Amino acid sequence: MSIVEVKVPQLSESVAEATLLQWKKKPGEAVALDEILIEIETDKVVLEVPAPAAGVLAEIVQADGATVMAEQVIAKIDTEGKAGAAAPAAAAAPAAAPAAPAAAAAVAGSKAGIAMPAAAKIMADSNLASGSVPGTGKDGRVTKGDVLGAIAGGAKPVTAPVAAPTGAPKAALPQVSAPVSAPDLGDRPEQRVPMSRLRARVAERLLQSQSTNAILTTFNEVNMAPVMEMRKRFQEKFEKEHGVKIGFMSFFVKAAVHALKKYPVLNASVDGNDVVYHGYFDIGIAVGSPRGLVVPILRNADQMGFADIEKKIAEYGAKARDGKLGIEEMTGGTFSISNGGVFGSMLSTPIINPPQSAILGVHATKDRPVVENGQVVIRPINYLAMSYDHRIIDGREAVLGLVAMKEALEDPARLLFDI
Repeated sequence: MSIVEVKVPQLSESVAEATLLQWKKKPGEAVALDEILIEIETDKVVLEVPAPAAGVLAEIVQADGATVMAEQVIAKIDTEGKAGAAAPAAAAAPAAAPAAPAAAAAVAGSKAGIAMPAAAKIMADSNLASGSVPGTGKDGRVTKGDVLGAIAGGAKPVTAPVAAPTGAPKAALPQVSAPVSAPDLGDRPEQRVPMSRLRARVAERLLQSQSTNAILTTFNEVNMAPVMEMRKRFQEKFEKEHGVKIGFMSFFVKAAVHALKKYPVLNASVDGNDVVYHGYFDIGIAVGSPRGLVVPILRNADQMGFADIEKKIAEYGAKARDGKLGIEEMTGGTFSISNGGVFGSMLSTPIINPPQSAILGVHATKDRPVVENGQVVIRPINYLAMSYDHRIIDGREAVLGLVAMKEALEDPARLLFDI
């Protein structure tokens, strides 16, 4: 027998530990070199762990849901083993053969725990009742494998609420496993789902930002007609030349960089009693993902063309949806942009992404009545909001910086001549 250890990959300096999600192989099954064995969730990204060698998965040392650290051994591969051979006892014991629904519920009474995110989604999609699937993960947590096994074994969906009260039917909630000791709430159901590491980290950083920064927000409105006309005029040729459409975000990025060059303190950060002025422009773009908010970075955005920005934003959006963003892609950043407009937001006060000192919030562009030369006219208006750390940024620089962004968007030619 020749054993090769499967270890947790190296994590970033700011990440101390991670959580194992769902093993894709069971002890005794064959694995190929570089085949993905499991995904590991950190507070920033989800990492894939490939098989370091071909062979048979001999042992799972750490079960689904376990908390692990960098370089920790989580499994062992026998490079000389044969698939189907008896494997040593694993930390993640395979789920017991599912019983009939009544029996499964009885087992769940002692083993069912909180469902892992992937398991909870499958249970909701399959309309399986909370507590109906026994968990084999850490602390009795229900894993994806437990749910799939239960479904394969004939677990049946709930077709009607248990002990439903007479009168109006109660609103259905996604069936997510909760502690079986939860009280019967009748027609007032609740669900309890543990925060993912990313969600917990986002919460921590937002609280940190509000408690350590002196946050103030300044607002302005911008007439987006010039940008819209330019996009309409060049969209077809631009897409044919670069293979990507011109979006609003490239204009917002360019306008932000234009303003940051004029007012460098907006691109600075606080380090103790020092103000650090950055001689580069790394712009974070807030992106919503199934796992929560992530902020990938456009490195050296001042050196990027419109096509480069649009391609990179599209790439980051796809990676965020698939959970493929790397730690290095979300580390750093000197200024951020949050686009709530894609969801229909009219106005908001964005929270600074520490250790940065300012963030631009952009919103939905809507036709609104405005006054021009004493006449009321209809223009496509976007409300801009910039939150800033008043400890180092005075109102003058914040307001003038936002005005510089407004002027660049209302007269895009300024971006060409840097005026």
